[in-house]
Amino acid sequence: MNNKPLAIAALSAAVLAGCNLTPENNVVVKPNSDYQWLEQVEDKQALTWVEENNNAAFSVLKGNALYQQSFDNNLELLNSTDRIAYATQRGDYLYNFWTDKDHKRGIYRRTTLQEYQKENPQWETILDIDALAKTDNQSWVYKGMDCLYPDYNRCLVSLSPGGSDAVVVKEFDISKKAFVKGGFELPEAKSAISWIDKNSVFVGTDFGAGSMTDSGYPAVVKLWQRGTPLTSAQSLYQSEKSSVAAGGYVLKDGDTTLNLIYDATTFYTTKMFVLRDGVKTQLPIPKDADIKAFLNGELFIQLKSDWTLAGKTYTQGSVIYAPVDDVISDKADYKTLISSSKSLSISSISTTKTALLVSVLDNVKSKVLRFTHQDGQWQSKAVNIDDTGNVRVMNTNETSDDFFLNYTSFLSPNSLYKVDGKSGQLTLLKSQKSQFDSKDLVTKQYWATSKDGTKVPYFAVMKEGIELNGKNPTLLYGYGGFEVSLKPYYSSILGTNWLEKGGVYILSNIRGGGEFGPSWHQAALKTNRHKAYEDFEAIAQDLIDRKITTPAHLGIQGGSNGGLLMGAAFTRRPDLYNAVVCQVPLLDMQRYTKLLAGASWAAEYGDPDKPEMWEYIKTYSPFHNLDAKTTYPKVFFTTSTKDDRVHPGHARKMVAKMQDLGHEVYYYENMEGGHAGAADNSQRADMYALIYSYLWQQLK
Repeated sequence: MNNKPLAIAALSAAVLAGCNLTPENNVVVKPNSDYQWLEQVEDKQALTWVEENNNAAFSVLKGNALYQQSFDNNLELLNSTDRIAYATQRGDYLYNFWTDKDHKRGIYRRTTLQEYQKENPQWETILDIDALAKTDNQSWVYKGMDCLYPDYNRCLVSLSPGGSDAVVVKEFDISKKAFVKGGFELPEAKSAISWIDKNSVFVGTDFGAGSMTDSGYPAVVKLWQRGTPLTSAQSLYQSEKSSVAAGGYVLKDGDTTLNLIYDATTFYTTKMFVLRDGVKTQLPIPKDADIKAFLNGELFIQLKSDWTLAGKTYTQGSVIYAPVDDVISDKADYKTLISSSKSLSISSISTTKTALLVSVLDNVKSKVLRFTHQDGQWQSKAVNIDDTGNVRVMNTNETSDDFFLNYTSFLSPNSLYKVDGKSGQLTLLKSQKSQFDSKDLVTKQYWATSKDGTKVPYFAVMKEGIELNGKNPTLLYGYGGFEVSLKPYYSSILGTNWLEKGGVYILSNIRGGGEFGPSWHQAALKTNRHKAYEDFEAIAQDLIDRKITTPAHLGIQGGSNGGLLMGAAFTRRPDLYNAVVCQVPLLDMQRYTKLLAGASWAAEYGDPDKPEMWEYIKTYSPFHNLDAKTTYPKVFFTTSTKDDRVHPGHARKMVAKMQDLGHEVYYYENMEGGHAGAADNSQRADMYALIYSYLWQQLK
């Protein structure tokens, strides 16, 4: 391999940083530099550094036949029309957002339920994002559409320039297929806006000084009336700047509405207020509880910790309920809808016209329970569907008890079912064709033992009868944070680029995630963060002990919080891995609260400005645990210039420091894409091709 481009990139970065070089080996002699100049996202000098490092990576990773073959195949798969057009029912129509080779940024379209059930339904285009981008001369990325019940004709469309979290909001008329002149409209910002009725909305945005939290989200909630300037909107609530965000929204139970204002004081704690006749009343519920549903006049609340009330204890993870008026007046006698257990956790709750749909995980296997109100009680029945994969509730609405279910697994393409709300009968609506050869592949669930004795599960996808010789290229994926559960999923990209070619894929369910409820997540919070890293290392070691692989053939991958996991993994145990794909990562854990949305994550990681907390954080902060003498795997870092959630400075500074310490790395920063890393299918195909080119280079 020719490493000359990487050496040139390292030299150029050092010159830009204004550092002196040792004549002996051209390695920067100031490894303790803070590299903060790379935090200037659009700075010309920083972007020159980005371009040089991108080109250095491209010269190697694009310089082989595998890259081009992968890119072409990826783009064909991503643009394939043989995909399920997932749709949301609003009134008489099903709405879908669709991208393909002719619609790079996508079209928003609709059809009827009768038409949707056909093999090739006819669609009516409502909004063409590519055409809009051309007209506006903007690189628009569609970020969602919030439409007003019950006719769903007026919608609030969110559009991002380049894929960032900050969006422009415009009111849209579905019937006229046009934006509303003089309608509700917000300039680019991280806003929070939602309908109250046709002529009023809750709005939080950048109103000027003091209107945004330290995390960069709205601190002020206002009531904005149609036809009036935003400056005249009525203030309803203002949070402390230390809060994560504040906003308002409406829950509906038939014709009954419940206007709510929230103040997310931390990532996991919230003050909730009911707004009635202009009066705010704080709900007397635990600060870490979540409101999950409003149905049959009752409010459903999920607990994240035990709650003792009037001598009765409601357990962590359970869902409890009571009449909404009793909850507001603090006179509620709560009942338990469902409790969690050591193996079972509640993932989500959806509502239909009269039923509750509770999605649960039991040892990371999906089930859906349907609760109906009979004889004064809520009674449940499991939906009869395969539980060996991932089952997801979709397309619920206020006017019907029918709903959709999607089933998938690592080896089973997506299948979409319509469930009859009365009989519970499933009807197959759509099924995706297999997009890679899986006939000789198997999925297994194993358990590793972590350092403290905790049993940690993981899924393994591999060739049936695989030879246990330690030579199998293996990719271990992890996240382990924010109560996010990793579940089986079907990926044509993973299948064609990795599994078909003999690679082994591992999905880890380490602590910090939500696979076993709030306790599994809380076990790795703050000063217990190392538990997630120990779990990940235990799985890696278990793979080696089973002789599935060895460090020379073991690669790891993760993004965002998973990117932090990758940074901690290769700095803690560089001997375990030979490839690391570290995507949109947090890495400088001393400054993370000062960069973009970072302050909102202090509830997860702790505040590094507190000396006692920094004493712990610095033990794993990847940026601070690099040294020149350790041999690291050749890491591949990816990020996006337009990522306004996790600052690209994390990846930039890590790369610059590693280069200055004499370590070879690969770096790719996409100029668009936001936190997702890519803004359209062509960019996604390119990113995946780079990643798999790298993995096969390192692990074969």
